[in-house]
Amino acid sequence: MIFRPELNVTKCGKSLFHWLRDHRRKKILQEPFPADFREILKKRYRHYSFLDDAEKRHLEQLVQVFMAEKEFEGCKGLEITHEIRVLISAEACMLLLCLHHDLYRGLDSILVYPSVVVTPPSTRGVFLQSPLIERQRTPISGQAFMRGPVILVWDVVKRDARHPERKHNVVYHEFAHLLDMEDGTADGTPVLHGREQYRQWAKVFTEEFVALRRRSEQGRKTFLDSYGALNEAEFFAVATEFFFDEPVQMQTKHKALYDVLSGFYKQDTAARERRYREGRQHRVK
Repeated sequence: MIFRPELNVTKCGKSLFHWLRDHRRKKILQEPFPADFREILKKRYRHYSFLDDAEKRHLEQLVQVFMAEKEFEGCKGLEITHEIRVLISAEACMLLLCLHHDLYRGLDSILVYPSVVVTPPSTRGVFLQSPLIERQRTPISGQAFMRGPVILVWDVVKRDARHPERKHNVVYHEFAHLLDMEDGTADGTPVLHGREQYRQWAKVFTEEFVALRRRSEQGRKTFLDSYGALNEAEFFAVATEFFFDEPVQMQTKHKALYDVLSGFYKQDTAARERRYREGRQHRVK
């Protein structure tokens, strides 16, 4: 069943805030999705082509609401265009396509830089626990903070959206961090759907994380990006990138990990990609 943003409220205990939010979102969705926005998705976002018609329609609805509710701010002279807003919104919402979720409530702004940015040494990241520790100046392509904002680099976003075969997607990565932090901690475990899923998640993620760290320390080749061995939070973000960018290979090489991610996101990305590629072969013939 496809979740529609205007219906994402429990029937009991519906607050005035929820009523106002839903009323506002219904008004947003009364407007048709702009044709030029759809062209951006067709030409610039490869994963949009993987979706069936119902999924495309639903993603477009999520994008409409997301763009209306979030503030995009260009940094270092970058002008925010429709392409920037549509692409970032679509990738952020792809993670939520089959989830009952309030579109990253608590996130108000997205800061977009034209190219790789160096973090200031005085800014503490969400993964640092001690107030006495400061991060060194580090070049980044993205960063997520528990209460916002999300920082993204446009030339990386644009490349990742068009070329999933590179196995890196900064928007998926940073918005996976937001999902992870919804329970107040960045520990690699988002809010799951039940006790059994928590049990299976802990088992599979611990095994996969330890294995990745071991192979990385030994200098051995890994399927997942070795950056995921840094800590559990980065492991979840990296695994999310591969779940969407390299799902067929992940299902083959790391089936248990693929299955728990599929259970969380409620998406079968491997089947979706196979369907897309089979459709292309038929069209070529």
